[in-house]
Amino acid sequence: MGEVWRATDEVLGRDVAVKLMLGHEHDPSAAERFRMEAQTAARLSHPHVVGVFDFGTWDGKLYLVMELVSGDSLAGDRGRPVVLGAEQVATVAAHAAAGLAAAHRQGVVHRDIKPGNLLMDADGTVKLADFGIARFVDDPSAGLTTTGQIVGTGLYLAPERALGQPASPASDVYSLGCVLYQLLTGQPPFRADTATALLYQHIDTPPTPPRQLGVPMPAAFEAYLLSLLAKQPEQRPSAQAIADWFASGSWRDQPMPLPQAVPQPVPQPAPPAGAYAPRAPITAPVAPAPQPRASRRAVPPVTENPLAAISRRRPRRTAAVAGAVAFVVFLLIGMAWLS
Repeated sequence: MGEVWRATDEVLGRDVAVKLMLGHEHDPSAAERFRMEAQTAARLSHPHVVGVFDFGTWDGKLYLVMELVSGDSLAGDRGRPVVLGAEQVATVAAHAAAGLAAAHRQGVVHRDIKPGNLLMDADGTVKLADFGIARFVDDPSAGLTTTGQIVGTGLYLAPERALGQPASPASDVYSLGCVLYQLLTGQPPFRADTATALLYQHIDTPPTPPRQLGVPMPAAFEAYLLSLLAKQPEQRPSAQAIADWFASGSWRDQPMPLPQAVPQPVPQPAPPAGAYAPRAPITAPVAPAPQPRASRRAVPPVTENPLAAISRRRPRRTAAVAGAVAFVVFLLIGMAWLS
């Protein structure tokens, strides 16, 4: 439907990309989509969205002056899809989701997220391109074209859109999930021989987890990717949440560091029964220090406590009294016997 040329902005002296619309005279709706692309992209200013600088007509052709991205799309060559590692796909997810979040904040739904509309420059920065079929969220014609056909690429079409429902930000999230799945596995999550069978797969068939296909990736990454492919729109995360999650590195599935353990003293085993406990080391007695001569004087005799003396004499006095009593008793017995 068009051509893209590398050009030079002679006023500002910078390289730009000029997109020419071809054959629009036979398809008025295509010209309207081209104009909508210019108006939509022009209101989006974000590092992960291809900027639009100008729009007009030249030699009977519509043209669009855009930011020049020195790189290529993620579509790859025909028959040779781009396959990236988990680290690179996480970067693509963070950048593309950030661009989508910027569009969604402006009420814009892209409606055609696919590998060919994700451009990566020489520095590895990913930018969203081609808002040709984008619509505003409150646009009642966002679901179908005037001819009743579903707008978008079938391989990346959200289930609700396959059912003819209007597009929403959650629809873009699903399409992004399909793109990330393809970048990891080399194939989209669903393929079929007919368009009808493909739409039914989007509606009813759960995607195969990438690790079951032999893709080396963290479990957290896989679980989050499958949440983007949820059949119900309300079960998918927002574009901003996706950008934040991948930018934070949570996809790496690294365990949190454990707290440092405080060393505990090792308990000593109790000695067996009958065993002698180890005795304390024996030290030689220390002789008292010699006293100086001046301190050697006579020590006065220690006087005895009177109570102690009485307690010592008490047994002798008791024995004398007992002997006297016995003498009197025997004397009385003898006198009685003589009488």
